[in-house]
Amino acid sequence: MTASERFLRYVTYSTQSDEFCETCPSTPGQKVLGEALVKEMLDMGIADAHMDENGYVYGTVPGAPQRPAVGLIAHMDTAPDCSGENVKPQCVVHTGGDICLNEELGIYLRESEHESLCHHRGKTLIVTDGTTLLGADNKAGIAEIMTAAQRLLASKEPHATLRIGFTPDEEIGRGADLFDVAHFAADYAYTVDGGALGELEYENFNASAAQVTVKGLSIHPGSAKNKLINSQLVAMEFQSLLPSQQRPETTEGYEGFIHLTDMEGDVEKTVLRHILRDHDARKLAKQQEIMEVAAQFLNSKYGSGTVEVAVKESYRNMREKIEPCMYIVDRAVEAMEQEGITPKIVPVRGGTDGARLSYMGLPCPNLCTGGENFHGRYEYIPAEDMEKVTDLLVRLLHNAK
Repeated sequence: MTASERFLRYVTYSTQSDEFCETCPSTPGQKVLGEALVKEMLDMGIADAHMDENGYVYGTVPGAPQRPAVGLIAHMDTAPDCSGENVKPQCVVHTGGDICLNEELGIYLRESEHESLCHHRGKTLIVTDGTTLLGADNKAGIAEIMTAAQRLLASKEPHATLRIGFTPDEEIGRGADLFDVAHFAADYAYTVDGGALGELEYENFNASAAQVTVKGLSIHPGSAKNKLINSQLVAMEFQSLLPSQQRPETTEGYEGFIHLTDMEGDVEKTVLRHILRDHDARKLAKQQEIMEVAAQFLNSKYGSGTVEVAVKESYRNMREKIEPCMYIVDRAVEAMEQEGITPKIVPVRGGTDGARLSYMGLPCPNLCTGGENFHGRYEYIPAEDMEKVTDLLVRLLHNAK
């Protein structure tokens, strides 16, 4: 079975994670997929395949005893940003121009809006029907790892031991929370959770989450002069004090951002939630300072305690943990070149399980899956690129010594 064939089956499982649910996994569909993956692994001949009580899936393809144990990791959940319910993938040979995703709703994947399409003419693209995300982030990684495992099981050529790990809740920042690094017993690992073919990442954002709570005072509007404090308006004022040039839509590369993800409120109380991101930890601390200064200004204007800012660290840049063992990045570059893939080392403008795992003692850079436009209805992945990534994973395991 090819990676793309597996992928078309996996995307039918609804596995969106839920940041407001404290269970692990945060949604039951992730365990349903996990159970299916365990059964598939057992049927393949992966004798130790299992899922633990928290929804983490593990398995081993034994290799030559003198070779290292190499981990390949992907996550089972999809992002809550766009619906992942009732995904209906389509396979389209891209001959150029726009792709109609949904004729009834008039939804098109247009080359003028998604320039990456120009690089995939002649390929079979797996796309959505325009009403949901696709789930290539990260079910493509799962499919590629599973297909690589199947090929290694049938291989007569010596290879390293493969440790397989599938995690829940990566999209809400909890994928590594209960990952059993000691049980996994890999010398090093790669998350297969990146984008376009050839991308290789060993840097990611430093990340924090900020909750801004604004307290108001409700008075009948007929007698509200000099008394009413509308928390919603104060929240808008707070947002206006943040630098507009530090938003996701105005940044790229190594530029960080402060992103308002959601808000809810009324006159009495409003809550804003932000994510803070920067590759430089000092700049991330500056972002927090900017928010605190804005709160201080508004508290001096409306009264002490009107605005409260609570910041919690999410994850850190894995670069400092990867640099002492750069040979694992070099091995990935070598394997790409041997498979005819042009390596492109880029910083992750986000995070991966590998960032957290690297700080837990498991060095873990990130490899491409081939996917594009993650987290939205215009997500797609070329079937041919999925097979190339599978070739890359097999090559990595054969090369590891």
